Amino acid sequence: MSRAALLVLADGRFPAGGHAHSGGAEAAVKAGRITDAATLEHFCRGRLHTTGLVAAALAAAAVLGLTVDELDAAADARTPSPALRTTARRLGRQLVRAAHATWPSTELDALAREFPKGAHQPVVLGLTARAAGLEPLDAAYCALYESVSGPATATVRLLSLDPFDATGVLARLAPELDRVADRAVESARRALTEGVDALPAASAPLLEIGAQAHAAWPVRLFAS
Repeated sequence: MSRAALLVLADGRFPAGGHAHSGGAEAAVKAGRITDAATLEHFCRGRLHTTGLVAAALAAAAVLGLTVDELDAAADARTPSPALRTTARRLGRQLVRAAHATWPSTELDALAREFPKGAHQPVVLGLTARAAGLEPLDAAYCALYESVSGPATATVRLLSLDPFDATGVLARLAPELDRVADRAVESARRALTEGVDALPAASAPLLEIGAQAHAAWPVRLFAS
């Protein structure tokens, strides 16, 4: 295993399309739920313990070898918003392209054939981590960091928030991220014997509602 591969995969410059998405921050800013660094921290903490946890567990389970069909169906069941499902599959399709160029694998080739419109991004992330020789915990960390770094970066643009303050938010969340990553991997290991129902299904209704509203905006800075 090359731990340096995790740095490549988690790098915001990795061409997986995430830079075009705010993780719900754009809708939250418009609704007045994010106005400064303190409210950004509350928002990111909520994402970390809900959608972040779910994505991390799905990614870790993919590294462990649960089938893509099972995991993609589990991701669908945990994503009520059609807009978010569409976004997740679009990002999954883009990630497959980037991963294929970086860590070619027969599993990624098979995934691209089976899901031509894209599988859910966390599932693809897990297979990408597996192709890169990474561990389940690595994939969980990557998914969790994406879940909070995307909104933090987007808010710098949306509110002209000081980048130092946004980075401080991520640093303060780091201890919680460690704990959530461990929970995600633990549930992924249980899923090996208990099935995908053992994976977390934490919900974030405001994110789902905000995503549906955001998808209908005539003008927006971010795709989601």
